[in-house]
Amino acid sequence: MAAQDPALETGGTAGDMAGGGRAAAALLRLKREFEAERERWLLWLPVVFGAGIGVYFSLLVEPPLWLGVAGLGALAAAGLLAWRRPGLWLTLIALGALAAGFAAAQARTHFVAAPVLEKTHGPARVTGQVLSVEPRAAGGRVLLHRLEVAGLDPAGTPARARVRLTMREPGGFVPGDRIRVRAVLRPPPEPAAPGAFDFARRAYFERLGAVGYAVGHAERLDRGGQAQGTAEAWRLWWAGLRDAVARQVLAALPDARGALAAALMTGERGAIPEPVIQAMRDSGLAHLLAISGLHMGLVAGLLFFALRALMALAPALALRQPIKKWAAIAAACGAFAYLCLVGAPVPTQRAFLMVSLVLLAVVLDRSALSLRLVAWAAFAVLLIAPESLLSASFQMSFAAVTGLVAGYEALGARGRAAVAERGAAGRLALYLGGVALTSVIAIAATAPFAVYHFNRMAWYGLAANLVAVPLTGFWIMPWALLAFVLLPFGLEALALVPMGWGLGAVIAVAETIASLPGAVLPVRAMPTAGLLLMVAGGLWLCLWRRPWRLAGLALVLAGLAGAALVRPPDLLASGDGKLLAVRGADGEVWLSSSRRARFTAETWLRRAGRAEASAWPRDAAAAGGALRCDALGCIYRAKDQVVALALDGRALAEDCRSATVLISLEPLRRRACPGPRVLIDRFDLWREGSHALWLSPAGVRVESVAGSRGRRPWVRWRPEWGD
Repeated sequence: MAAQDPALETGGTAGDMAGGGRAAAALLRLKREFEAERERWLLWLPVVFGAGIGVYFSLLVEPPLWLGVAGLGALAAAGLLAWRRPGLWLTLIALGALAAGFAAAQARTHFVAAPVLEKTHGPARVTGQVLSVEPRAAGGRVLLHRLEVAGLDPAGTPARARVRLTMREPGGFVPGDRIRVRAVLRPPPEPAAPGAFDFARRAYFERLGAVGYAVGHAERLDRGGQAQGTAEAWRLWWAGLRDAVARQVLAALPDARGALAAALMTGERGAIPEPVIQAMRDSGLAHLLAISGLHMGLVAGLLFFALRALMALAPALALRQPIKKWAAIAAACGAFAYLCLVGAPVPTQRAFLMVSLVLLAVVLDRSALSLRLVAWAAFAVLLIAPESLLSASFQMSFAAVTGLVAGYEALGARGRAAVAERGAAGRLALYLGGVALTSVIAIAATAPFAVYHFNRMAWYGLAANLVAVPLTGFWIMPWALLAFVLLPFGLEALALVPMGWGLGAVIAVAETIASLPGAVLPVRAMPTAGLLLMVAGGLWLCLWRRPWRLAGLALVLAGLAGAALVRPPDLLASGDGKLLAVRGADGEVWLSSSRRARFTAETWLRRAGRAEASAWPRDAAAAGGALRCDALGCIYRAKDQVVALALDGRALAEDCRSATVLISLEPLRRRACPGPRVLIDRFDLWREGSHALWLSPAGVRVESVAGSRGRRPWVRWRPEWGD
């Protein structure tokens, strides 16, 4: 009797068996690759920790407070039981890191909770202590806490409020002053469109419960009031020092160069003229204004080498004492002082943590593993402030440094050998090549986040950085460090003047590059899913070493494809009912007003990838005849839909009969207007915020700000009728 085919005995085919064998072989290869990367596993823990934070912030409802801690505890217990099974144990560790990130975000949300203003209040008398002063060309802004607001119950008074002053006050205010001002206060603004930047969420974690503007002169009640507790006294002391340094710098350089110098030395960017800031953005040099790895590394490095060189001048000291370690400790202390002086923003925290670990390695005679430094720095920042994961500064800062470290790690010893074998001219050429490579890597690593958050790309950033980065490293920052040394003696001008020459050159480079045709490319808003795919692909490419890392390129390309296919909304309506927008078939945007709700209009245009808008037609047609308006409203016909934009209640009767979609700036009940398939009235806009609509022959998709944000602690909830 002939032998039976094994495939037939199991009810399968030879092809099935072959396919299963190939799948098993592929899984075995992946397992071997994964095991060969054992030393890189640790790098993924902060990534999974951050993913847990991301899961928390992606929810539309606030989870029970116990959920994250309970999940973490259950996984820890399971890990103790499964430690003899490596595969299961690693899986439980990853899930535990995910749960830990979720729990950290929950805890942070709970502990920073503070009252938020429910609606516009004032003009009213506002009394508070100045926490910080942000100088501006006219007036400036003050951040106040320990507030007393006339007409508000103390239990509902915000913990902090930011107030824009009407003019520069005589003598100016300094942190610690208690002031009184008559002001209008408003709740932190909601996003201008579904998916746009959520300032209210950021304000919640800063305990900022109100923003507003003064309607009269501010009055100082007490100079340098008492602080409540050591932590507050510490913050006020550094804030006062920051303000004093900024004032001295601006006095020595009273122009845009001085404003840039103050930004580099104190982190205060409010005094920089808007045209200069815009030129820096358009030329790809805006990163020079954010105190990050470049600045922190230069400060610590200059201190380290200068102090070591000074101690080496004393042979007895150099031969008998560990001056290298002393210099490293002193440089770390100087870096910490710089961190406190600039207000400890997220990029600076990351840079300080990495520099500190490098200097600690010098003290301990250990060699530092760079990507591990990045991983631990990311973990520390996220543990302290989980909400920073959502900020552009965190994302761009860590994307740049991860890409740079991974890129130069790939060059390895070959790059160091090439430098050692060349003379001074060759080393200079290699340095300039390194600056170019650094710029290319940093631009590539941060481009997805720049598109996602700012909807723009600076095409000539590489050329600008080739000039500005060496100038900053070799000229500007050394003079800044010397200015810090000379400030207590009143001699800072000796360093600030030559520093200003370098800053003037940077401004000239920025303005020249920004003025080139096509310097900035507006880009449509990227979907979050596309960004996540690119982040996953970039991390896969950077954190692994073996050839399988190249699979990350596929994820990056998938994210790019998703971003390219996204379609901006066809119609937009603002939450306050002041602004409407229509997007034509060719992408042109038509705004109902060029004067009202300017910030909202700028946000809509930027997210649509447009530099400017067209004027709304008055008693005429536009958008190829698709948009027709009169004094009562407009009719927009596109993709088999008839959209009525009712500006006046007298148009509602006809619009209710003929339109498939009706947006009314007047209150309107559904039962009074049953005709349209989609009805959005003034109450919908008030309750749910700005609305975005996508038209198609099959129907209409509607998204609102409230729908995209859900019911979270930082979201002001407005009830339905009858609630």
